[in-house]
Amino acid sequence: MEAFISTIPGALIFLLIGFVLLIKGADFFVEGASAVAKKLHVPALIIGMTIVAMGTSLPELSVSVTASLQNANQLAIGNVIGSNIFNLMVVLGSCALFSVLEVGETTIKKDFPFSVICTIALIVMGLIGGQVGHVDGLILLIAFIIFIVSMVRAGIKSRNLVSMETLDENDIVDIPMWKCIVYIIGGALAIKFGGDWVVESCTTLALKFGMSETLVGLTIVALGTSLPELVTSIAAARKNELDMAIGNVVGSNVFNILMILGVAGTISPMTYKTVNVIDALILVVFSALVWIFCYRKKQLKRFDGIIMLLCYVAYLAYIIIRDGGIV
Repeated sequence: MEAFISTIPGALIFLLIGFVLLIKGADFFVEGASAVAKKLHVPALIIGMTIVAMGTSLPELSVSVTASLQNANQLAIGNVIGSNIFNLMVVLGSCALFSVLEVGETTIKKDFPFSVICTIALIVMGLIGGQVGHVDGLILLIAFIIFIVSMVRAGIKSRNLVSMETLDENDIVDIPMWKCIVYIIGGALAIKFGGDWVVESCTTLALKFGMSETLVGLTIVALGTSLPELVTSIAAARKNELDMAIGNVVGSNVFNILMILGVAGTISPMTYKTVNVIDALILVVFSALVWIFCYRKKQLKRFDGIIMLLCYVAYLAYIIIRDGGIV
């Protein structure tokens, strides 16, 4: 299998299989874990804000941790930054094309600023030590725990979910315990092997086509691991069910930085290069741009979505030119 995956056709096939395993594995894992939590009488509110919310980040987590363990550090960091930029500009931009997205006061005053602070903290860590090391990873994980606790407390107080705002007890399928275990173990295995194959395939493609790990992480891997959010968000937008879409994307971006890079950095230090700083700064600029759109009218409209998508296309062109050595 290693010989086959080291070829371009084999890498493409295993890349596709890996993405499917990541997406479906995360679905099964979340469904099984949610059902177990329900059987243990854990409130649906807590399930939605922890298991389900983190479940949407499992593909990114698997890829980044696997890349970190295999010393493909630029793929790990590029995956997170690329996914955050994709979520912000493409997922929200595409949704705005189908429906006006309302923005809550909490998102404008707290969530957006906090997501920018997380990105700036990542930039500072990279500039100071040239890497996201063990200590940096622990700091990010502690911040993540504080974030989760505050989010759950705020959710309990307001009775609004952050990641699945319509989730209630009836939304969680009641399945037999043996099937829950199968879903959890099977989903975890699918996520594990999916992450392995995505990293190995992307490494092969990067070598074969002369691409850098950073470019692969920012484009191919970021797109693949963000597909669930994109498909789900567009489908919901067509049904006018995205009142909290912006808050959800911003929250997901915070999860990606604090949890994913926190875990990956704690396991294995990740080298932080100049291009990573530049991409993180671009993420800050894009976040500020979307925040301005939201602050003006408390909503995102079709014109805003078009601007966001065009910005992402320009960014893609820039990183492709940069990777080719022109920039």
